[in-house]
This record gives sequence, C-alpha cells and structure tokens, in this order.
Amino acid sequence: MEATPKTGLTTPPSLGVVIVNYRTYDLTMQCVASLLAHGIAAAGDIVVVDNDSPDGSGERLRRDLPHGVVAVLSRHNGGFGAGVNIGMAALHTDLVLVLNPDTYFRRNQVPVVQDLFAQHERLGVVGLKLINPDGTLQYSARRFYSLPDILARRTALGRMKPLRRLVNSHLLKPNWREGPFEADWVMGTGFIVRRAAFEDVGRMDEGYFLYFEEVDLCARMWVKGWRVMALPEVELVHEHQRHSAAGIWSSSGQTHLRSMVRFFTKFGVPWLWRPRRDQMQRAYLRWRRQFDEAARPRQGDAAT
Repeated sequence: MEATPKTGLTTPPSLGVVIVNYRTYDLTMQCVASLLAHGIAAAGDIVVVDNDSPDGSGERLRRDLPHGVVAVLSRHNGGFGAGVNIGMAALHTDLVLVLNPDTYFRRNQVPVVQDLFAQHERLGVVGLKLINPDGTLQYSARRFYSLPDILARRTALGRMKPLRRLVNSHLLKPNWREGPFEADWVMGTGFIVRRAAFEDVGRMDEGYFLYFEEVDLCARMWVKGWRVMALPEVELVHEHQRHSAAGIWSSSGQTHLRSMVRFFTKFGVPWLWRPRRDQMQRAYLRWRRQFDEAARPRQGDAAT
C-alpha cells in the first residue's frame, strides 16, 4: 500500500548517527571514518556508545575518535537496545541512523532517505540495502516469522524446494529489484528511524539483550500506525559474522532463543501462517494490558 507523498517541504530532516560498540575498536573507528569521509553526518551528530567493553575499547575510543564525535561510556552492558536508547538520548536530530560497528559506506546516498521521510509523514523506519564486501545482497528486509519460516531458515529443511520458496518469500527477495517497498521489519544492522516515531512507540525494548529487538521495534511501529520501508537505492557494506546461526546450545544461540520467546510472548505465536499486523496488534495490546492492570491500585486500597 502506497501512502500519498507529502509535498511542499524544502528543508530535509536533520540526521544523527548512533553506533553501539562492544569490544570493536577498529571496526568502530572504520565506521566513523566512512561517515565523515562521505559527509553523511557532522562529527557533532555522531554518537558512539560503549557498552562497558571489558577490553578498554571505550576509553580508547573516547581518546581517539575524530574531534567532535561524541563518546558515551555506559557503566553497564544492557545490550544493543539499551545502547541505542543511550545514544538517542544524546542526540536532538529529526532522524537517527543506527549502525553496527562492522558497517561502512562507500558513497553518500543518505539524502535519498531524508527525502523519503520528508515525503511520507507516517514513515517511522527505513532499512538500508545491506551488502557484503563483494557486493552480494544480505536481504535485510523481512516478513514477520511463522514457525515454518523459522524451521526453513534454521534447519536443513530449508534446502527442500517448497521451503526454499518460503525462505525467498520471507526475505522479500523479489522486492529488491524495484524502488522503496514496505517490509514487516528491517535488520538493526543499519536503519534510520524518525525520532518522533521512536519516542511514540516507547524506544527500544531493553528486555532484549541481543537479537529480535529490531523486529520488536518495527512491530510496535505498525501497531502505532507508523510505516516500515526498505530502500534498495541506499547501500551499506556489512562485514558481518552471523553469531545467531550458531548451535542452539551456544551462548549466542541461547540468547537468540530467549529473545524469540519474548517476542512471541508479546505478539503471539504464529503456528502455521505468518501473522497479520492486526493480529499482532491485538496480541500486543493483551500483553500490555496485564502490566496496566498490575499497576492499577486495587479497589479499596487507601493512600498512605
């Protein structure tokens, strides 16, 4: 569904950047260097948050980052989402580009995204086109998961022809050949979020330590009436290591499983079919209601 573009805006929305570091000094320095080299953001609008790295990389970054770049050293590693929230609080721009340290730009195409936000006032999140260093796609915009999607993506069953089609559909592979398109969610490796939408949905859920926090953010965008899109025109190189694909008994596998359980607890379990957004909205509101009821004073309780 295409929203009617908003016209008549001449000043593009301002852009800041948040990078969350955890023991990735060299990658973070490379990421910041690419931002400055291509003029994607001014130094004072780039915030690097160190999540209490035990290797001292936070102190090194505060010392070595280019002049003007803001370094925030957290005393506690609350996870990726918590780091993003800290970085957002240090910025005052209309839009915020959230980046993993293992990413970098080869050219500045970000004004295209700024124009897209200016044209669509209910656009909350835009995902960038993540590519490998060799130029191949990482398919960073997705449909919401069903349990068959998870089986196809995480087990050898995905090599079977019927499930290969399911994987292609989940990854929205055909959509990357065209212009901007709607996606259920986009990868947190590199996305731009409208500050007003971010605050409206309640920021990142710090109940996730790692994995699924961006899926949750995008789900809440749809719940609150904001749109999520992907933009094939804007490329971001991602030198990634897919830790979440490790065995289920590994530390990262266990973290991924806990995050998945939290997401399905909030938005419902899609046993066979991908959930509709209205179904997810109802499940989320039920989940929220239990906390609202718990916080409501019991009838007859007297104030002390």
